[in-house]
Amino acid sequence: MTNAKYKRILVKLSGETLMGDQDFGISPETIDYVSGEVRSVYDLGVQIALVVGGGNIFRGVAASSFGMDRISADHMGMLATVINSIALQDALEKRGIQTRVQTAIEMCAVAEPYILRRAVRHLEKGRVVIFAAGTGNPYFTTDTAAALRAQEIGAEVLLKATKVDGIYDADPVVNAGAKKMDNVTYLEVLKRQLKVMDSTAISLAMDNRLPVIVFNVRVRGNLRRVVSGEDVGTRIREASEDD
Repeated sequence: MTNAKYKRILVKLSGETLMGDQDFGISPETIDYVSGEVRSVYDLGVQIALVVGGGNIFRGVAASSFGMDRISADHMGMLATVINSIALQDALEKRGIQTRVQTAIEMCAVAEPYILRRAVRHLEKGRVVIFAAGTGNPYFTTDTAAALRAQEIGAEVLLKATKVDGIYDADPVVNAGAKKMDNVTYLEVLKRQLKVMDSTAISLAMDNRLPVIVFNVRVRGNLRRVVSGEDVGTRIREASEDD
């Protein structure tokens, strides 16, 4: 039987991941697939928290680029993450997993407010907790929210679930010779401006020595492999950390 390397994790899913092959919105097939991947890790006895982006519905930075007030646009983006979180909650509960959505912006009719002690208690009781609405503040991405929440709940690792199989030394779409890196330091990500997460999220992870693993969630079983300690994706770490 497979054993989990980690007892408590936080998984960051982009909103675009939930689109599947669509151009917009939520793909029912994709969200069902993602819930199945989460279930495979849940069955290992791992405590799971999730942060979901909202880019499949609304992206604040993009809206502000064509004249919308940035603060208004970011608040709209936070609400988009709540829509995704509720959809993911529904998919997880259909798989028999008790799930709680906690929002950084209070909206008690649809979700709990974010309360750290309550979130940890949910995790201890075997519930999956989805953190929605980012940090509740404009100008901060859901990547930063993921790094923040991971640190707050005492997660052992932040798993960045993407459409690519790791971090490359150049854009593999543009450069056919781009090479995947199995390990990279926080400082390398910042200095080389590798666009895997925003700089605030990477800095927060670095300051708190929070390991980050970037992997392709579209490959079935990858989430379970990462949690089981297999060499999947790219690990962002301290320079002094052993391989």
